[in-house]
This record gives sequence, structure tokens and C-alpha cells, in this order.
Amino acid sequence: MGRAPSALSLLENGRREPKLSLIEALAAALSLPADELMRKQPPSHRAQLEIALAESQRDPVLADLGLPPLRVGAKVPNDVLEHMLALYDELRRQRAKPTATPEEARAANADLRLMMSERGNYFAEIEAAAEKALAPVGYSGGALSQGMLLAVVSHHGFSVRYAQDLPRSARSVTDLRNRRIYLKQEPLGVHTPRAVLLQTLGHFVLGHSAPADFGEFLRQRIEANYFAAAVLVPEHAAARFLREARDARDLSVEDLRDVFSVSYEMAAHRFTNLATHHLGIPCHFVKNDEGGIIYKAYENDGVVFPADPSGAIEGQRMCRQWSGRQVFMAADRFSPYYQYSDTPSGTYWCQALVDSGRERGFAITLGAPYEHSRWFRGRDTTVRTRSRCPDPGCCQRPPAALAARWEGMAWPSARAHSHILLALPSGSFPGVDETDVLDFLDRHAAD
Repeated sequence: MGRAPSALSLLENGRREPKLSLIEALAAALSLPADELMRKQPPSHRAQLEIALAESQRDPVLADLGLPPLRVGAKVPNDVLEHMLALYDELRRQRAKPTATPEEARAANADLRLMMSERGNYFAEIEAAAEKALAPVGYSGGALSQGMLLAVVSHHGFSVRYAQDLPRSARSVTDLRNRRIYLKQEPLGVHTPRAVLLQTLGHFVLGHSAPADFGEFLRQRIEANYFAAAVLVPEHAAARFLREARDARDLSVEDLRDVFSVSYEMAAHRFTNLATHHLGIPCHFVKNDEGGIIYKAYENDGVVFPADPSGAIEGQRMCRQWSGRQVFMAADRFSPYYQYSDTPSGTYWCQALVDSGRERGFAITLGAPYEHSRWFRGRDTTVRTRSRCPDPGCCQRPPAALAARWEGMAWPSARAHSHILLALPSGSFPGVDETDVLDFLDRHAAD
């Protein structure tokens, strides 16, 4: 080839990039096609180990240990390299996993909720990303068609595959090598396939990387969910629709749901994104079960939710007098229920509805201060309750006469909530079984 052995050695050891002409000369000298030398796969197991070890030593995880670079000679056995790489992989996994105790997770969630409240639950940068994602597909208003949805995904270089053997611990799985998003063709409560697909795409559009801690994991989920809602209920079309409804004094979550063909929960969430920024209406949102346990909550209107000492709301039991619990006693719990509630922090108008699309019933409540009730459908309700919570005498303690009749004669067996005693599942994506995910991708790689 007319090249010094030292020059070829630099190529062989990865210290110099060859020109195309040199690759062609090498291929001719070795009687190989040029693409054989361009393949990404290492030529041998030994080469694969050496390449992996060289890459690991450039990782900041190892650099933080302050160890000198390790030179691997030909006499170092393969099993030694395999042990070193296994230790490196475990060190990287331990550093990456956002494990958190329940207390840490609840504190992180409280911090995020405070941030959302301070900005009126409006994220201009995500609204802009959603608008940019819709621009190439010619969206003009109303519900996003399936064709437009797939065009948005395709524009970002992904294809969609439906698989019934998706791991139970995952809503979707993305194959970044083949740019495929896998999901099930079935609704997961509020997470319809359309919403799950856009939530997954949102992680990549918004530039998310593997979360470094549990707080970042929660923030990424909130941002991805927001992106999905902003694509399915686009800002300009939705804001115009809401302004017209406000001017007609006929605001309602169910109309927003129907016009944009989304779940009631997503419509209520989306209302909180746009109401304060575009309409000047502060509001609150709650999702709770029939026992009053709060699963999600947001407010920027001054309503006071029950909270633990860390400020966490999730898992707390709301007052019996609030609409989220009163709706379960309504004659028709699956139709909008309207109520005024007098509380220590003020009077609020609320509309609640039990989401019938879930395996278990959850009430979705949207509310606003009394002075803003004039903009909403259902403002003429005559239902009014009074809540004195957090005063224990309101509803946290049974009435004195009832307690006296049954004193010492009641022994309930509580439902087990063992998860509250445990640390949250480890891994970069808590709760996801990584082995199941990788097995799934292996099964579908050749599809």
C-alpha cells in the first residue's frame, strides 16, 4: 500500500480516521469489499471488549473517580475485560437510577406543583414546540385527525407499530435504532393511544435525556404530557374557542372535550393551561377516587388542599363537602355536577364529573373563585355546601353521638397499601421492567 506500518497502526488502534481513498486501497489489498471495512460491528469478541472499555474510560462516571487511563495489552485475558465492563455498567446504572423514597418523591412533586402554580400552568416553550410540530401537516382547527397525527410523528422520523405483547410496565416502547414507537391499540384510562403516542414523541421533541433523579423524571413526564395535550388541543384554536365561550358565558369542560375529541381529564387539564394566560381566570383541578383520596391536583386560585408536612397533596383525603366527593352521591354521577363550596379560603364554584372510561371511578373537578363563576355553564346551580376543613370537626372526626354509640365496638380491616412503605422502583425510568423492554425490542427488531 506504500504506507508505513506505524501509519496503519494508528488506523488500527482508532487514533486516526482514514480517508475514503485509503479505505478503498485497504479493501483492495485485503481482497474485501469496502463496505466490509465500514461495518459498525467489531470484527471479533476481543475487539468488541476493547472498544467498549475504551469508550467507558471516556465516560464522566469513570472520570469522576480520578483513575488514570488503563492501557489494555494483548496479554490481558478476555474474562478480565468482561469483569471490568460489568463493574462499569453497574456503576453507571447506580449513578443513573433516580431512586427515591416516598418522602423524597412527594417533596419533588410538591416542588413541581408550586412551580406550575406560579406560572399559571402555562409553558410557552412547549406551546411553541407543539405549534411547530403541527405546522408541516396543515392543521386548521378542530380535532386532530389520525392522518395528521401520524404525519406529525413521521415528520420527526418515527414510525408507529402496534403490538399486543408490549411490556405491562410500559405505556410505549421506542426503538431508537429503527426509529419505531410501539404501543397497544387500546386505551389506558385517560391515556388513549393517541395521547400515549404524542407523550412519547414529546420526550424527543423536547430534547429529554435519561433523567438524573426522580424530580427530573417527574418534570419530564409533566412536560411530555403537556406537549401531547398542546398538540391534540392546539393553543390558538382552543384559546379562540374558549374566548368565544367566555363571551357567551358558557364555558364548559365537556365542550372542550367534544370539539377536540380528547378525554374529559385531558380537557380539564388543558383548560388549566389556557384559562389564566388567555382568559384571566384562576382555577383549580382535582382528580380523586370515591373515598376522597387525591391523585392529582393543581391550583392558582387560592383554594387550600389538604397536605402533609412536606406540602404533598397526593394521597391526602379531601373534605366530604367538596364537589369531588359530593358527585359520587349525585343521582347521575356521570353527568356534570355543579356546586358552590364555602371554604375558609373563600367561596368556589366547581363542576365535577366521574370519568366513566376508567376501570375504577375517578372524579375530575374543575373550579374557580366565586367571582369568576359568571363565565361558566352551571353557574345557576343552587347546590351549596360549607367546608370547615382543616378543622377536624368538619368531617375528619365522626359526629360525637355516632362515635359514642360505637365506641370500642368497631374493628375495620384496612386495605393494604404496602407501596407507601417502600422506596420507589429503581432504574432510569422508575417502575419499568428494563429486561421486559429489551426482550420486547429483540423480538420485534426484525419485523
